[in-house]
Parts: sequence; structure tokens; C-alpha cells
Amino acid sequence: MIQIDIDSINQKLKDKTPQEIVNWAISIAKNPLVTTNFRPYEAAILHLVSNQKKDIKVIWCDTGYNTPNTYKHAESVINILNLNVKLYVPKQTVAHRDVVLGIPDVNDPNHKLFTEQVKLEPFTRAFLEHKPDVWFTNLRKGQSAFRDSIDVVSVDKNGVIKVSPFYNFTDESLDAYLEKHQLPNEFKYFDPTKVLGNRECGLHA
Repeated sequence: MIQIDIDSINQKLKDKTPQEIVNWAISIAKNPLVTTNFRPYEAAILHLVSNQKKDIKVIWCDTGYNTPNTYKHAESVINILNLNVKLYVPKQTVAHRDVVLGIPDVNDPNHKLFTEQVKLEPFTRAFLEHKPDVWFTNLRKGQSAFRDSIDVVSVDKNGVIKVSPFYNFTDESLDAYLEKHQLPNEFKYFDPTKVLGNRECGLHA
């Protein structure tokens, strides 16, 4: 794994543009990737990163519970940006899980098992197979208490360098980015593991 001084790197990058942040990260990476779930504003990070590294691996962990709008949006963005998508899905189908488990309420003890099945296991499988050293995300300040505690560059529990080029961007700033690059957005998105928008599912925290 790459060894870096997180504090000094964040100090160095604090006034840099998202493009400059991506350039720095790609310059130190041997095996970078970007993850997406095609939620609102994901087209921005996918455009930003793939514009500078055309063949970057795009890990899409599809829970199977996305709205029709999200699936249509995903297909549109994949085609517009010609993304190198690596799709990961749970080992159990939604139809089977609906019979044996359903979607447990967040206060139900089975919700932890549900989250493990539909999101954490596919994500872990993807990272074990691709072994990234740099991971691009669209985490932003103000989304949750945990996300407020990190910075543009952080390190996950496995030592992977996590880079969030739009960390300090507002929704309005991302709206402007999408408009400038004529990229679509989609707000009819559903994450069954979170329910609340500011709740962490376990991938990042």
C-alpha cells in the first residue's frame, strides 16, 4: 500500500480544483478505481475521473432495489461516458430475499444481515478481486457526521487511499458542473440499507 502523510496532503490539496486532485491521485496510484451507485450527482465524479483516466474501473455494487429511474439513468451515464463498469450484485436474488427476509426496518436486528447481504458483501468481494490502492468516491462534507470528520483524502480501514475530489462542493456547485458538461442527474433513488439520507451503511464509516 502507498504510504502518505494524510495531513500534509490535505493541506497541499485544500485549494486545488477537483481536476487537480484527481491528477495528483492518479499520479501516485498503481491500481485506482471509482465506485458508484448512480445516486444523485454521481455523473459528476464519474465524468471527472474517467475524463482523466479513460479505462478506470468503475465498481457498481447494485443492491437490486434501485428504482426504474436509477437503472435508466445508469445506462445513460454508462453510455455517455463509455464507462468500464464492473458490476457486482448480491448472491441472493431480491425475489428470494423478499420471501425469507424482506427489507427489515433499521431497528430490526435483521437489518444488519440485510445490509451485509445487499451491500457490504458485494463491495468486499469487488475490492478483494480488484485490490485498489486508490479509491475515488463522491463523499462530500455535510452529508453525515462521519463524512464531516474526514477530508478530501483519507485512508480506509484496509489502507486504501480514499479520494473525494468534490468533498467541499455544494449541491449548487455540482449542479453547475453537470450543466457545464451537459450531464444528466436523477433524484428518484432508493437505498434500502439507509432509509435516512444521512445514515451510513457501513461502506465508508
